[in-house]
Amino acid sequence: MTDYYSWVLVLHVLSLIAWMAGMFYLPRLYVYHADAKQGSELSETFKIMERRLLRGIINPAMIATWLFGLWLLALQPGWLEQGWLHLKLAAVVALTVMHVFFARWRKDFEGDRNARPARFYRIANEVPTVLLIIIVISVIVKPF
Repeated sequence: MTDYYSWVLVLHVLSLIAWMAGMFYLPRLYVYHADAKQGSELSETFKIMERRLLRGIINPAMIATWLFGLWLLALQPGWLEQGWLHLKLAAVVALTVMHVFFARWRKDFEGDRNARPARFYRIANEVPTVLLIIIVISVIVKPF
């Protein structure tokens, strides 16, 4: 059982790393895209990069993270009674909500409807970092 659990944990952590890499990079692309002239070659390049990043990496990584995380919970149902897991799950749900916002903002850029300045995306770029810090502290320190 320990080996089985360890492999599921490895897959969960690898999925999270891929998800977070995309969640850090996508809003940075938005920062630069917001300053690009609509319809320009640069703007069109950003649209391709954003779509490929979201669909090819971030979406599959988020799904895998959730699936492997739920599998871990099935292997360790006692965790559901521990406060640290509640905090972690709240942060993961918030990260998922942020993911949905990122996807919506990509559609705005895709349709040349972005009305937000680059500064907005610079601030949004910090949210996944804060959530990741909460997740890591919850799992390693288990403060509750």
